[in-house]
Amino acid sequence: MPLKRSNFGSDGTRLVRDFFPAATLKSPRKIEEDVKNEISVCCDVPCASLPLDSRMVRLDSVSKEFDGPRKVRALDNVTLHVAQREIVSIVGPSGSGKSTLLNLIGMLDRPTRGSIQIDGQDINSLNDDAVTRLRREKIGFVFQFFNLLPSLTCLQNVGLPLHLRGWAGAKVRERAHTLLELVGLGDRLDHLPDELSGGERQRVAIARALASEPPLLLADEPTGNLDSQTGKEILALLQDLHQQFGTAIVLVTHDEGVASMATRRITLCDARIVEERRP
Repeated sequence: MPLKRSNFGSDGTRLVRDFFPAATLKSPRKIEEDVKNEISVCCDVPCASLPLDSRMVRLDSVSKEFDGPRKVRALDNVTLHVAQREIVSIVGPSGSGKSTLLNLIGMLDRPTRGSIQIDGQDINSLNDDAVTRLRREKIGFVFQFFNLLPSLTCLQNVGLPLHLRGWAGAKVRERAHTLLELVGLGDRLDHLPDELSGGERQRVAIARALASEPPLLLADEPTGNLDSQTGKEILALLQDLHQQFGTAIVLVTHDEGVASMATRRITLCDARIVEERRP
């Protein structure tokens, strides 16, 4: 079967760019140099607390349209609520709207109509800077193709979100080391991504996504670029981490084995939810 590539978050560098003021951002290489050269950064101003809700994600009557020579409706009147600590899988044929839905939940795009709340915060009421802050604080991303920065070590890749949020260098290293131990890569701290297998790269990506203990994890085809045995190991790891951190997980997949790990399964077809069931 040919590899199915998702377009979710296709510009992975954009998420890294969220952590840098636009005036200082030059290029991905500059980002990597800044991380390597910076000894420590201090920031004692916490992000504003957000209201809590029993539902981590609320989409109500959400539609997304793309303009062009012919208007395309990628999502049509979708309502989806995801509870805290829940695991939800999203399945459906290519072009059904899965990537669009994940992009909207991840606040990488805005709906044409309808409302979206993340942990009780209505994103329609937020400007772009506030959306970026909310995304940093609340969401971790795991991509099909890992999106690790190639010239950073495992330790530096995992510590990147914390470093750029203002954590002191020693605390960043301690946290990154702990997470890499947790995902079974305690002996790969100083390895570069090119020195790792696909499964090891995905473990680094998962550790990075959980660095700041976000309450929501979005996973795009997390086993799609892995062999079957490594894919099973990554699924087991996600389940173990879900138990430990209590993170809500929304994952897009074409793999029945991946979908079966969820507590609820959503099927999309032609931009609509056509089925919702529990195992």
